[in-house]
Amino acid sequence: MLEYDFLVIGGGSAGYAAASLAAREGLNVMVVEGAQRVGGLCILRGCMPSKTLLATAASARAVRGASEFGVQASFGGIDGAAMQARKRALIADFASYREGQLSAGKFAFLRGAAHFVDPHTIAVEGPGLSQSIRAKTILISTGSKISTPPIPGLKETGCLDSDAMLESAHIPRSIIVLGGGAIALEAASFYSGAGAVVTLLQRSNRLLKELDPDVSEAAAAGLRHHGVRVETGVEIRSVDHTSAGKVVRFSQGDTVSEIVSEEILCALGRVPASGGMGLDSIGVGLDGSRVAIQATQQTTLPHIFAAGDVCGPLEVVHLAIQQGEVAARNACRLMRDSKQPLAEMDYRLKLFAVFSEPAVSAVGLSEAEAGAAGIPILTATYPFNDHGKSMVEGQTNGFVKLMVHSDTKKILGAAAVGPQAAEIIHEIVVAMFFNATAGELAQVPHYHPTLSEIWTYPAEELS
Repeated sequence: MLEYDFLVIGGGSAGYAAASLAAREGLNVMVVEGAQRVGGLCILRGCMPSKTLLATAASARAVRGASEFGVQASFGGIDGAAMQARKRALIADFASYREGQLSAGKFAFLRGAAHFVDPHTIAVEGPGLSQSIRAKTILISTGSKISTPPIPGLKETGCLDSDAMLESAHIPRSIIVLGGGAIALEAASFYSGAGAVVTLLQRSNRLLKELDPDVSEAAAAGLRHHGVRVETGVEIRSVDHTSAGKVVRFSQGDTVSEIVSEEILCALGRVPASGGMGLDSIGVGLDGSRVAIQATQQTTLPHIFAAGDVCGPLEVVHLAIQQGEVAARNACRLMRDSKQPLAEMDYRLKLFAVFSEPAVSAVGLSEAEAGAAGIPILTATYPFNDHGKSMVEGQTNGFVKLMVHSDTKKILGAAAVGPQAAEIIHEIVVAMFFNATAGELAQVPHYHPTLSEIWTYPAEELS
């Protein structure tokens, strides 16, 4: 039987980060990857392929809107095969690099599906492989999988999910997007940019329901500006396939409506990939389908850790990496019987971004979170439609919002809806990292005209 100090189940972003750190610290490490392709969700079916397609849609949108800038151009549609060829070449390069990292010899790497035999032993099964591995500490980083709700008629009618969308070369004439989270907004932006007629149906009363209402409303207004029909507070009644196309029947209060489109995309999120490993048989606690964790990334069994989408609470890559590294540090401390306290995750600088049109981003606390925690705050906003750089670029949807402690004026959070929102939010991340106040941010020189200088206006107001 093979024996290791630290065993990582899952070779995505969290797993690779944890294995690398543990190996650098001198632990004997193995990574087990059970997926058909190596790379993890971000590289293969998430961040990178979706942003590649969104870049195509942005180019198409720029061509269609060129006349506003005095440019004579005509949009002839998207060559889906060429778009997919570009995406596949990029993703193959990213995935090859990650596979090289995993198999470079810094730690052992084994391909196969893992199943717990006991709290310290796993069985790995694969083509021509049956191996038992024992480990002193273990990390579960198996990611997530697509969630498909039981909507009457949806399975029989057929629809795209986010994986199928990323592989499709076809741009439908019209599409209904089910959902109101990041995946749904990015999908709606892609198809709208590509020239399709897009309808977005959201069960909640607003999009991006985890964010503050003003941010959600600005995101919806921006999508509508770009031609997306946005309906919220929707209950999907049924889905059917007729000669006219695919039909979604839904209600909003007492009103029942239906929409016909060429295609439907189910973008109702993902769920943790925690099944099939025998976690319940060894006593690893679950919160629904999430692996239950402490701030130390430990599960209910202290020598077993979890990181990334399989445990949450936020399904974003940079936090998955941080969680993996916290788990690896703590595994090292357990192995060495260190008197050092175990490391804990710090979500003070939690980041969120949606690469939609307009883009949406946030860092730190929301107003709702501050209120729930009893933290006294002040907020100030500034719109992009009164900002020089966004005006000359023709991107005037949205605003930025800054939030500070009402007594100390220390920056506690921020949000942006508008051009390059996922980029400019990092100015506030840096300010918060150094515990800056609004007054200190207002004193930082900003080149004119830039998008980033928009932050100086709410900073000055709050200082």
